[in-house]
Amino acid sequence: MGVHDTVFVSATTAVLLVLMIQSSLAARLPIKSDVPFAQNYYVRWADDHTRMLNGGTEMHLVLDKASGAGFGSRTKYLFGHVSMKIKLVPKDSAGTVTAFYMSSETDKHDELDFEFLGNTSGQPYIVQTNVFANGVGNREQRHYLWFDPTQDFHSYSFLWNKQQIIFYVDDVPLRVHKNNEAIGIPFPKSQPMGIYSSLWNGDDWATRGGLEKINWDHAPFVAAYKGFSVDACAGGVESCSAPRGNWWEQEAFQSTDEETKSKLKWVKDNYMIYDYCSDGKRFPTTPADCGQF
Repeated sequence: MGVHDTVFVSATTAVLLVLMIQSSLAARLPIKSDVPFAQNYYVRWADDHTRMLNGGTEMHLVLDKASGAGFGSRTKYLFGHVSMKIKLVPKDSAGTVTAFYMSSETDKHDELDFEFLGNTSGQPYIVQTNVFANGVGNREQRHYLWFDPTQDFHSYSFLWNKQQIIFYVDDVPLRVHKNNEAIGIPFPKSQPMGIYSSLWNGDDWATRGGLEKINWDHAPFVAAYKGFSVDACAGGVESCSAPRGNWWEQEAFQSTDEETKSKLKWVKDNYMIYDYCSDGKRFPTTPADCGQF
């Protein structure tokens, strides 16, 4: 059985797993999901391709032939928990890219990426994640999702501290990036990062390596957002690096416990379709950070 088949066969298992772990992160970290967009974010480009709904608690980004759109945080942060509830472009979204990421936007920037790659109708969405440190990325992983991300809002989150970065989907850990400075690999820990999202035309690469182009007959394409709260340290190294008793500095969040490892294995076994660590063509020598927990 291939990964594509497993996406559908494992749907019941996925629901059961999600129900079992709802208490893992969410119960410990109550998140205010009704925060207005303008409290923490602003439109960065193409204001005329955005829509504000429900008293400013929901934002839509619109893509058509003329433009896409994007927004960003009013503040930059160093460590914490950042989450966004997103409902992705439905139906034939081939060629579209919905990005949710953090970035320092410097010459040698740090960056954490969720990129949702559109598909032809009936195919599963692909989420690509990546981590940049000092301007170097090349740490892509790709997964199918265990649900239809176009039917409802789902949470996508970064948990970031000095020791590790965990990418979450609805409180399920998708990947962990450890601090491996001890073996000479840079780790994002000194550049405050803003929080950004955008919807744009990526049909030169996003779907089947660029073979599937955007069908503009289906435009406008719309990605919906809500849950605009941020629980992170606002500022730079001086204000955020010293221990201040923030919850993400607690020992429980500084390492990957056995429960988290088990959930990561479940995701990898059932939904991972690409891992830079297994790409011998790109990396004849396995990257040193692979397999580090």
